[in-house]
Amino acid sequence: MSLQQTTEQRRAARAWSNISAIKGQDYEGRYGAVAKKFPALVLTNGLGQALAFLRAKNKPQHRAFYKHVSSWVTAQTYGIEGDDKLLERLIGAAPGYESSSDIYRRATTETLAFINWLKRFAEAELEIEEGED
Repeated sequence: MSLQQTTEQRRAARAWSNISAIKGQDYEGRYGAVAKKFPALVLTNGLGQALAFLRAKNKPQHRAFYKHVSSWVTAQTYGIEGDDKLLERLIGAAPGYESSSDIYRRATTETLAFINWLKRFAEAELEIEEGED
């Protein structure tokens, strides 16, 4: 088994766990809609802007999605488990952490890879509501 397969399996397992936690919540359909739209938001506006959008919306589906993405990507990019302050770290606002274009690119790449799994599982497991972000 290659390192790439192991990383993909870990992404998939975390995404499955995240989607399983959302299933049955009253906002599961809206979470699914966020999962479907978020990759385009990242590619169009950049990771920082996309994360800021989630924080600004401040609805349960946006908070949950932000926490899922932020905690996974922070662990993968910065090596810090259980931390969901990705946006603060990327913009250099987290004490003791400087950001760089290399870190930003790595975080963006990891985010897109992880949300691909979130999106797949959301489409498979959740009743997605169309039309609302």
